Amino acid sequence: MENDTQENINEELLIQTAAEGNLESFREEFLNLHPYDQAQFFFKIDKETRLKMYYYLSPKEVADFFEMLEIDDNDYKDILAEMEPKYAAEVLANMYADNAVDVLNTLGKDQTASYLTLMDKKDAQEIKGLLHYEEYTAGSIMTTEYVAISQNQTVRSAMYILKKQAPTAETIYYVFVIDEDLRLAGVLSLRDLIISDDDTMISEIMSDRVVSISVGADQEEAARQMRDYDLLALPVVDFQNHLLGIITVDDIIDVIDEEASDDYSKLAGISDLDKMDKSPFTAAKKRLPWLVILLFLGMFTASLIGRFEDTLSQVPIVAVFIPLIAGMAGNAGTQSLAVAVRGIATGEMEDAGKLKIILREAGTGIVTGALCGILVSLVIFVWKHDLVLGLLVGFSILASLLVATIGGSLVPLIMHKLKIDPAVASGPFITTMNDITSILIYFGLATMLMSYLIH
Repeated sequence: MENDTQENINEELLIQTAAEGNLESFREEFLNLHPYDQAQFFFKIDKETRLKMYYYLSPKEVADFFEMLEIDDNDYKDILAEMEPKYAAEVLANMYADNAVDVLNTLGKDQTASYLTLMDKKDAQEIKGLLHYEEYTAGSIMTTEYVAISQNQTVRSAMYILKKQAPTAETIYYVFVIDEDLRLAGVLSLRDLIISDDDTMISEIMSDRVVSISVGADQEEAARQMRDYDLLALPVVDFQNHLLGIITVDDIIDVIDEEASDDYSKLAGISDLDKMDKSPFTAAKKRLPWLVILLFLGMFTASLIGRFEDTLSQVPIVAVFIPLIAGMAGNAGTQSLAVAVRGIATGEMEDAGKLKIILREAGTGIVTGALCGILVSLVIFVWKHDLVLGLLVGFSILASLLVATIGGSLVPLIMHKLKIDPAVASGPFITTMNDITSILIYFGLATMLMSYLIH
């Protein structure tokens, strides 16, 4: 499917017609493309070709694909600066308000103010109404371009309003119903309107069981509600249940992708994983903070091993199994961390109960630790003919996996309770912490059993 799409974009022809100044041929070829394909072409071409496109296309035509651009936040400023200020303002004004706000949030305050001043007052006012909402909340991703009707009108008059407002609405699959105080009263589908008699009152056919979300709620909560209730649009209300806007499914898909990328980045101990840095120095700058922290934790681990120098000098064979025990504990901790972070993100943690999750992970640690411990004890006994050494390593694995699984599930819960993103309890951090605990357990037991290990 992807290859077919790529073949439909005749990039060479488009670039050639743009270079030759063949306006009609360029417009015919370019406007026949899907807006996503238009955005892909726009992203690939050089600045000179883009400048020609601004001459060949209207701001509305640019706005249609500008919403689908997949570029870094910093690039929006540079691309808008290529356009004439009035042209750029019209591009933003022709975008859906929530998408225009996303772009403006990447710009400086002066540049944003400049574009808003150049816009039509009505468009500027609509965008300003969304700009003040805190980032990553339901208000920041909602759109005010929706259709709302009164419960005290007929289907005939509602259809008239729908036809009038549909061209500028982001979606019309759901029609939201408000009362005389502009409070959300109900919802009905486009199908409900079409099949109902013209003289039927809206209050008679609407559903008053409406799923809505507070304007200040986290965008992840909005994603969960739309997933759980299979919605195409979710109404956003204030504390008095006034309808402020709606969140559409395309915005929620972006949220899910953004949140998944963000969580994965933090689990890997990297920031902005979705942004591919061209400069190795920029990439290194983002990764260095975590690496430096882990470096010092690693040095602490090394110094901890040094404290058991006497044990190592008398029973050097125990050093062979340090990577095995530390690696097992780190992997088990990371698995529990991933389960806990996902449970918090999806809301499953709240439903199942935090204590139940911790007990389940502890049980998992005991079962996996016992099985792995028995297995490694048998292997070491057959390999080294030393039962005590086998039992030492086996029991160390059991204890380390138990501690690691409890820690992997407990640390994110504590961070979540402290209003800290649990994903920052990253895999490398948990792994290093489990290295420290597993070494303490292993060498502590080895020191206690030293007299049985010396032959």
